[in-house]
Amino acid sequence: MSTQKVASELVKLCSAGKFTEATALYSPDIISVEPFAPPGQQREARGIAAVKAKDEAWNRDHEVHSVKVEGPLISDSHFAITFKMDFTDKPHNKRMKMEEIAIYQVAGDKIVHEEFFYSRPAAA
Repeated sequence: MSTQKVASELVKLCSAGKFTEATALYSPDIISVEPFAPPGQQREARGIAAVKAKDEAWNRDHEVHSVKVEGPLISDSHFAITFKMDFTDKPHNKRMKMEEIAIYQVAGDKIVHEEFFYSRPAAA
């Protein structure tokens, strides 16, 4: 699968709120990097099990009200997409809005690296 096809499929799944299903596009050796680490977690998750655990923690602690996905912007084996999200942080019962840019690298028809760039979410 080309970078364009992987990117288009990721945008399609994420636009539909199917973030868990999107992990099927990831390599078993995926590396995922966040700009901030929540308490008790690392900034970098290595391997599909670690990424799925990170996603499960996000889903447990957040209720997503809406998500808008823009892109992809493609460059050889890399692509970027923008997420605009409105969600509630359940542990703090606080509704927030966040915009982030995600950069992905594709090799062997799978996403092998993802890195997210965002500032801390703002109250909605």
